[in-house]
This record gives sequence, C-alpha cells and structure tokens, in this order.
Amino acid sequence: MKLRDPSHEITVFERNARGVTFGWGVVFSDLTVDNITRNDPVSAAIITGEFAHWDDIDVHIHGQTITSGGHGFIGIGRKRLLEILCARAEELGVRLHFEAECDPAHPRWRDYDLVIAADGANSRFRDATPQAFGVDIDVRANKFVWLGTSKVFDAFTFAFEETEHGWVWAHAYKFAPDCSTFIVECSESTWRGLGFDRMSQDESIEACEKVFAKYRDGHSLQSNATHLVGSAAWLNFRRIKCERWSSGNVILLGDAAHTAHFSIGSGTKLALEDAIKLAEVLNRPNISLAAGLDEYVAERNLEVLKLQNSARNSTEWFETLERYTHFEPLQFAYSLLTRSQRISHENLRVRDAAWLSEVERWFWNRATDGKSDKAAPPMFAPFRLRQMIVENRVTVSPMAMYSAVDGTPNDFHFVHYGERALGGAGLLFTEMTCVSPEGRITPGCTGMWNDDHVAAWKRIVDFVHAQSRAKICLQLGHSGAKGSTCLGWDGNDVPLTDGNWPVMAASDVPWSPVNQVPAPMTRADMDRVRDEFVTAVRMGLDAGFDMIELHAAHGYLLSGFITPLQNKRTDEYGGSLENRLRFPLEVFAAMRAAWPQDHPMSVRISATDWAGGGGITPDEAVEIGEAFAREGADLIDVSAGQTWADQQPVYGRMFQTPFSDRIRNEGKLATMAVGNIYEPDHANSILAAGRADLVALARPHLVDPFWTLRAAAQLDYRDVACPPQYLNGLSQLARNMKRDAEAAAALKV
Repeated sequence: MKLRDPSHEITVFERNARGVTFGWGVVFSDLTVDNITRNDPVSAAIITGEFAHWDDIDVHIHGQTITSGGHGFIGIGRKRLLEILCARAEELGVRLHFEAECDPAHPRWRDYDLVIAADGANSRFRDATPQAFGVDIDVRANKFVWLGTSKVFDAFTFAFEETEHGWVWAHAYKFAPDCSTFIVECSESTWRGLGFDRMSQDESIEACEKVFAKYRDGHSLQSNATHLVGSAAWLNFRRIKCERWSSGNVILLGDAAHTAHFSIGSGTKLALEDAIKLAEVLNRPNISLAAGLDEYVAERNLEVLKLQNSARNSTEWFETLERYTHFEPLQFAYSLLTRSQRISHENLRVRDAAWLSEVERWFWNRATDGKSDKAAPPMFAPFRLRQMIVENRVTVSPMAMYSAVDGTPNDFHFVHYGERALGGAGLLFTEMTCVSPEGRITPGCTGMWNDDHVAAWKRIVDFVHAQSRAKICLQLGHSGAKGSTCLGWDGNDVPLTDGNWPVMAASDVPWSPVNQVPAPMTRADMDRVRDEFVTAVRMGLDAGFDMIELHAAHGYLLSGFITPLQNKRTDEYGGSLENRLRFPLEVFAAMRAAWPQDHPMSVRISATDWAGGGGITPDEAVEIGEAFAREGADLIDVSAGQTWADQQPVYGRMFQTPFSDRIRNEGKLATMAVGNIYEPDHANSILAAGRADLVALARPHLVDPFWTLRAAAQLDYRDVACPPQYLNGLSQLARNMKRDAEAAAALKV
C-alpha cells in the first residue's frame, strides 16, 4: 500500500513482542516469489537471497527411498521473514506497535477507514461476529505437531513408519542452513494408541524421536510452541471458509478468512498473496473502499477456492493413508505426489522425465505380467478381465442415444458404435439396454428381449470385432420408477404426454411429484424381472458381446432397491443395506450363472446419493462393490448420484474418481472411473496413481469418436490400434501436435 501511494497512513498492531513468532519455516512457490518481486523488489531481493532451495522430494516407505526431482521448493525461517518485513515496513513509514493485544470491541477501530484483521486461524475479529462473516469450520481427523530439528534435509522428505498402533509420518524440509521443519502426523486412533494423549510435550517429542530415529542422524527434535503445554502441542487442522470476508470497515486476510492444509503450502503464502491483491485493488483509479473490497473478494475468492479444493484432496489422502500403504513404493510415491490434483502426469514429466519414465515402465511391467517394461503412457497399457484382454484402458461410457425403434438399434447405432470402435478405445459400452418394453426409460431406448434385437446388435458387434481391436460390453438395465418418460432432449425424466406405460419399483416412491407413482414389486414381479435379465444375457451371448454389465445405478430399478431414499420396504428386501442388496444380488447371480465363466461381467453403481444424510454413503459403496464381487463381478463401474431428484452433487474435474479410488483400494477390487474425465493427462494420472483400472469418457466421445487416437498423437504414442485406412491421418496429426507443442514451448521461453 505504501509503495503504491506513500500518503496512505498504515499502522500495524502485533500481539507478540518484536522478533517473537511461533512455528519454524515458511515454504513458498516460485509463483509467490515472482508475485513478491513484482510488488516489492527490495523485500524480494533480501528474501530470495536468504532462501533455502531444494529440488528433490524423498519418499521413505517400506524400507525404500523413492526420489523425484524438479519440484523447486524454497523456504525461509518464519522469524527471519518477520524481521525482513518489519524492517521494510518501517523504512517505508509504516508504524509498528508490538505487544499490542487487539480487542475487537475497542472503539478505536472505528477511527480507521479499513481494519485488516490478519490475526490467524483463531482470529478474534472473525470470532467476535461469526455470523457477519458466515464462518464455516471443518475440524479434520488427523493429529499433527509442528517441530523443528538441526538436521538439515537436502530434499523435501516424507517419512512413513508403521507402528503397532498404525502409521505415523513426517513432513520435513530445511528452511535455513542449520534448521529444518519436522511435522509429525498420524490418525487420532494411532495417536491415542501410542499414548500421545497422555504425554507431556517433552515426552511426545521423545516418542517422535524414537519413531524417526533413522532419519535424524542423532539430531534432536524440538518445539518452540512454549505457550502450549502437554498434549495441547498436538493439533487438528481446521479448514476455515468464510462466505464473506468483510463486515463494516473490517476485512479478514490470510488464515483468518480461509485456511489450506499445510501439506500443500503455508498460510503465510496465502496471506501474502491476499495482501498483494488487496493493495492492488484498493489503489485502482477512482475506486471507492466498498467497491474495492467487493472487487478484491470477487477476484481473490476463486483462487482461494481452487487452493482449498486441492488442499482438501491432499488432506483426505493423508487421512486415508492406509488405503495406499499396500502399494509398491514407486506407485505410493506417485500417488503422494499427485494427491492434490495440482500435479499431473505430464507435469511430473516436465519436473523429472527420467523418474516418470521409471513409473511408466513399472506400470507396463505389472500390466503385462513382466512381458513389457516400455516407458509409455499408462492409458495405453492392456488390462485383463478373466480371459478378455482389453487393448488399452480407455472406455467409451454407456450413453443413452434415445434413437431406437421398439427397442431395436438401427443404422444410427451401427455408425455410432462402429465409429467409436474405429477411434481406438479399448472397450465400448452400449447404452443401458432394457430387458423388457416396460423396462425402458423412454420409447427410444434400446432393448434386448426379441430376435430382432439380437440380429441388430449382432450386426454392430460383428463390425466392431472385424474392423477394430475394441471389445464391446452390453449394459443391461430396467428403468423402474424413472420409466415411461420423454426422449432426453424433450425433457429429462419428464413423463410422456401420452402413451405412458405403468412403472414399478421397490416401493411406491415416485421419482418426482410429476412422475408416476410406481407399483411396489411383488415376489412374482421380482421373479419375472430376474428371468428377463437372464434371457437378455443369453441373447447377448448370441449377439457376440464380449462382456455384460448390470446397471444398478442412477435410480433405475435395481438402484432403487439399493438406496434407502427409494426403498421403503418393510420385508426382507428393505431396511438394512444387506436386505436392500438382496434382490439386485439375486439378479446378478442369475445373470452370472447364464454367462460363460471365462467372460467378464461388471456392475455400475452409484457410490453416493449426494444426499448429505440418509442416503448411500461412500463407506457403503465399498460394501456394495464387495457384495457384487462375491457374486462374481470382475469390475465395479463407479458412478454417483442420479438416485433422487433433489441430489446435491459436487462437480469438478474427475469429481467421481475419489469414489473409484476408495472402492478399489479399500475393497481391493478392479474399478472403472467416470465423471468429467476429459484429458489424456487425467486418464494417465488416475491409472498410474492406482485410483482406477479403467477410465470411462462419455461426453468427450460424443463430439470426438477418435478421442483415443487424438490422445495417442498428442502423446506421440505410435503403437495404438489405428485402422490402417487412417494411419496417414494419425501420423499427420502427431506431426502437427508436436510442432505446435514445440512452438508453444519456444514462445513460453
């Protein structure tokens, strides 16, 4: 503010004494340093001249050390940074008052045009009127303690140690020539099991020294949080969000307004970036204070939300650590590095191409049972389901086309599926194909209940097999309460204006107030529907399909049995999850018995009802996946929601992938991820991190049937299954993309 306009009168009130602060080091990104340099080159020159710098990350687990480079961390001691900023502020004419406790109720704050409350996560100004700021605080599960050590770590170090009570790990990094930060973290159950809740601060430090003895080289751990006693030195991270950052003449800045987990950056970094933006906005020409504050929040809030979303991903990774500890060390390290989704597969290639090539070779070696160790993108590695080998990990999602006549696929479907098979995907899924006329969603849905359907589907399947290496899966389902509705483009889930057929479901719960009230299914209805699925499976075999999928998601008939939001039965098919699964599992078991044992089967499930409470939870999704696997499911197709009309989904890149991750790594099941996956980088990151075994893309394939071939050209991968008629086009595309990438890189330099 002073640099932009020296006439500003600025006073800083600091509760601590001069030169006193708590904590150890501060980590900055290159972007933050560039930002400081642009705004105050004098401070930046001093800070950067004293930074500790390191490029490598070391991950220690299972007795191995995995090192990757190119990460470019910089750190400085918190106390030294404070000294630099204080001196610079005084040089510019800012008045500093130390040991000044600030009471939000004191009348003196009314004398200032603007009061900037940068008083941390425990902000007194924020907490004095929390309703004014719309405060939302989420206390996270893990316990951590912030320590330091004279051991200087040459790399940013993650050290994971298994104890008799669970895993404990350290985040360690140098910030000065003779000192490093050493954060110890663990779950609360491990913390209690190891007795940290009963220890004094000195006893806690001694216990941590024993756990991490081999990393310290004899250097002790220490705390400078002398204001805390006993187990209070251990904390739970608090994620803080505020709907509003200002109230009256007070605006919150830094951790007072928003926090991001320490595993992706420091609160100091966030506060500095806040301050830079606030000063820039308030000094724009002809802007009022009120308008400036509004502009500041509007422009800064999006960046903060992005960072908090990444921080949430990182926090959850550490909170569910035991989901990944069975990984081989190389994959574990990859999962750790990509946990926040801010670092992707190709970003790692930029940072350390040799290390990423090692990861890719490892992935291919495992995917081919040791037959290949080429360094190539994971998305092009094969995958086996029983005796079916999928050429690559890209799948075309089931997508309703609403274009059949009396259930019979036609020339549109022939071109639609044929073109996507030629496009290079390893596995195609049909749209939900209904097992009876009354089981259709709309009059335009495909079916599998008569000989015409078998013949039409066989024509498509034969073309796929003859002209591509793709495998094709028949997805079978029944609409339940969501049936008898208009074609998708005439209104989603809107009842037909005429020609409606009766619908049935687990209970008499309509999909919405405008939809039909379904008839609750009797045991006779269940027998008939089960047998219709079995008949459809046998027809699918006659048509030559490679695989069958049961649709038990999205609020259709079988999904309606699983979710308590639709299933209100009081018999053995309602109530507990075990009971609600009874009929869907019965249907699947009958289908599995009718399908050849060497042919795979999958199940699509909704891993959450997006209900907030009372619906299917991600925990239960693991149980659901395991239940179907016990009946012979080879793959869990992990979708989410669409099980009730008032769902509240949380969208974003790869937004459903965490559900696949959980089911795969807690249930030890093969999974397919779906949901806003649209870049090759997404696919490779998901696969290499072990978050899924296949990736499904829907809308990208609608507008680009050749998405897989385009991805191969982009990644300069030449072994993709391309129809010989199109090879020249693929080569040209690869040359063009390489030339454009080189030109973009040159322009950036």
